[in-house]
Order: sequence, then C-alpha cells, then structure tokens
Amino acid sequence: MLNFLPPALVGLIAGLLLALNILFWVPILLVFAVIKLVLPFKAVRLRIDPVILSIAENWISGNSAWMKLTQHTSWDVQGFEGLRPDQWYMVSSNHQSWVDIFVLQHLLNRRIPLLKFFLKQQLIWVPVMGLAWWALEFPFMRRHSEAYLKKHPEMRGKDQETTRKACEKFALIPTSVMNFLEGTRMTPAKHAQQQFPYTHLLKPKAGGLALALQAMGDKFHSVLDVTIYYPDGIPTFGDFLCGRMRRVVVRARSIEIPPELLNGNYGEDAEFRAGFSAWVAELWRTKDTELARLKADLKP
Repeated sequence: MLNFLPPALVGLIAGLLLALNILFWVPILLVFAVIKLVLPFKAVRLRIDPVILSIAENWISGNSAWMKLTQHTSWDVQGFEGLRPDQWYMVSSNHQSWVDIFVLQHLLNRRIPLLKFFLKQQLIWVPVMGLAWWALEFPFMRRHSEAYLKKHPEMRGKDQETTRKACEKFALIPTSVMNFLEGTRMTPAKHAQQQFPYTHLLKPKAGGLALALQAMGDKFHSVLDVTIYYPDGIPTFGDFLCGRMRRVVVRARSIEIPPELLNGNYGEDAEFRAGFSAWVAELWRTKDTELARLKADLKP
C-alpha cells in the first residue's frame, strides 16, 4: 500500500493505473465484440460471450489490484456467502457515488456473473469507456421528461423495449443485472426535494426492475439486495483515487421475489403495478432502517 505517500501523488498513481488497465483490456474486448457483430448467430454468441465476460472479469481484477496497492481501506462486508457464478442474479443497491460501482465490482467479481448496468444514452460518447460498455452490451436508455413524452407519446415505450431486448440477450448465459432503484446518485439536495418518506434514501423507481423481471422472470427468483455505507462520509471519485476512502460497510441479503410479481404487466396492469410498487417500497423501508442502524453503530 502507498498510504505513506501524499494523497495527491497516490491519486496520480491510481489514476494512471486505472487508465493503463482500461487501455490494455478494452482493445482486446473490442476484437471479440466485432467478431460477434459480424457473425450475429446464436452459436457464435454462445462461444464468444464467455470469452468477453472473462476479459471483463480480468479487467475488474486489475482494478482490484491497483485498489489494494493504492488504498488503505477497511472493508466491513457481510452477506456474500453462497453466491455462485453459474446463476442469474438481479442485484439492487442504494447509490451515492461513482465509487459504488468499484465497490460492487470489487466484491462481486467472479462470485456472480459480470454485473450489467443500465446506462444513460449520453454515456455511449464517453471516450474508450463508451465503446467498452457497448462491447459488453450494457443497455443504453433514453430518459425523457414527462413534458417531452406528452409532446412525443411515441417515445413512451422505447426504454421498455430496450429493456426487453437486453434481457432477452441476458437470458442466454448466466448474467447479473444491476439496478440502482433510485435512478440517480443520492445527494442532500435531491433528498431535500423529495423530503419523505425515506431518511437516508431517495424514492425507488420500480419500473426498471419490474420490466427486467417481466422479461426474465423464469431466471430470477430472488433479488440480491446490497446496502453500501461510508462511515466517514460519501467519497467523491477524487477522494477514492487519492486513498481517502478509509472505511466501507457493505451488507447483502437475498430476498425472495413473490411468485405473483414475476409474470405481471407493470405497464398496463394497474393492480399489478400497485402491488409491485408496494413490495419495492417495503424493501426500501428495510434498507433505510438498516442505514440508520449502521450510522448509529459506526459513527465517524
């Protein structure tokens, strides 16, 4: 570990190692992605997809290696026993920082299949990483305001269709679908706008989870519910690179999905939508209580 160095120098080294790891693995990843693009057959896909996923896992292992070298972090982790890389997982977590993604990947890499995230459409233009996310078939979503949808009602079902098509691909080989139910990073300003009903969370958006379960209900029977807490304050990405993330607390639990919530139509069935939203709200209340307990027990 490099904790004896000034934080700015640690950040410079970590950032360089992060960039080198990206530039090493992404070109290799793209070679196999292009092969799959040119030969779009199921037989080819079944052979190429495991190779692509293995490349991504090695990439994440590289991130974990430079994290161990540059970070002086205490990890308090519970609930990850019994996970398997040959099963399908629906993963849900609270979201506070870009650092959450590194935490989740570090803890879940090779314990379960590669996490697939739903991303904003604009992120496809991020240099290098946009191509990597495309190669890994992370779904890109267009999020429109309600005002825009009123003017363009034909766009209302586009994200649902994107979700459905992505989940059809995910059904071919074991996959982990990652869903930040809050839909955005929790900040004090965003939390103040909502005011209630949660003390430590934003309101969950159940639609994405419902659509994924609707498309792949025969694969998912439980949700791996993850709670992340930073006792010394939510780190920025710069804090993370500079080694200022001293403690991370992560709790996970497997929650069985009620069978009646696996096959309904969230978009068109109002009764099903109400029942599904109530189930998600209860899941979120439990997470809010867990965060309150962790904050009380693990004060800065």
